[in-house]
Amino acid sequence: MRARMWGLSVAIGLLAAWGTVGTVVAVEPEAGGSSLSTMLGGGGSSGRDARKSASKAMPLERMAEADRRAAEKILRNPTLYRRLPVESFSCDRALLDFSLAHPEIVVDIWRVLGISKVALDPTAPGQWRMSDGWGTEGTLRLLHHERTAEGGTMVLLGQGGYTGPLSPQPLSGSCLLLVRYRPTGTAADGTARHAMQVDAFLDADGVGLEIVTRTLQPLIVRSSASNLHEICQFMASLSAAAAENPEGVARLSGRLTNIDPADRQTFAALARDAVTGGIAVDPIAAEKLPAKLASRWIPARQLEAERIR
Repeated sequence: MRARMWGLSVAIGLLAAWGTVGTVVAVEPEAGGSSLSTMLGGGGSSGRDARKSASKAMPLERMAEADRRAAEKILRNPTLYRRLPVESFSCDRALLDFSLAHPEIVVDIWRVLGISKVALDPTAPGQWRMSDGWGTEGTLRLLHHERTAEGGTMVLLGQGGYTGPLSPQPLSGSCLLLVRYRPTGTAADGTARHAMQVDAFLDADGVGLEIVTRTLQPLIVRSSASNLHEICQFMASLSAAAAENPEGVARLSGRLTNIDPADRQTFAALARDAVTGGIAVDPIAAEKLPAKLASRWIPARQLEAERIR
């Protein structure tokens, strides 16, 4: 149900980017979760104050005119606004920056590992065509991306449509996403820690407005927060794997056949640069890396049956 619900949330534009795209669902919850919102006592918000602060933080003045107009149209009267709980996780900074700029790489890793049906195909710089495998198709466009020593800000526009059993009628809509991330310190192993916050403004079309507001809003909110948490946990696992087993991750990059060769090479180089201990890797451990990465999201019996290499 959660995977199908995620397909619906992508269909109407909610959480359509890396920082927010995917259908990875953990087999079981992680003990002692790492969400910064737990420490802050927050669990996300749809309140007026949060919406006003998110609108104010939108870097409209630094966008191209056409992109600014598209963003302002959604900001004026969204069907649904939601600030997701802040997520805190460990990840190599360079690996995180590259993955945010090239979300298709993470999605293709999920394909190779067998933990998601999502497809994200670049159509132009900063533009993607997406499909979730559950009846969802759409597009994603990067409107703005800036990086500083204090972190980064991304603004994305997702547009999509869904036809399937979760809705009596086809749904379509757009969503404006404000993704902010910043370093928050260093973990015990020397890896950088980051906090990520996502604000989503949903604009449902036609009949979808009533379906979303009256029926699906609670499900969309829960599904979106859960998936963002799992995506951040996956990036933490990928970063840890790169530090412990750089050659294994570099070898994995060679299996990303849907990715531009130059980007695969860059990803492999970043994996090798993420080494923290400089320990030689056993070739057998390198072969087992994909199964280790996927173990949180696939039951052990399925891992054995599929013999992920």
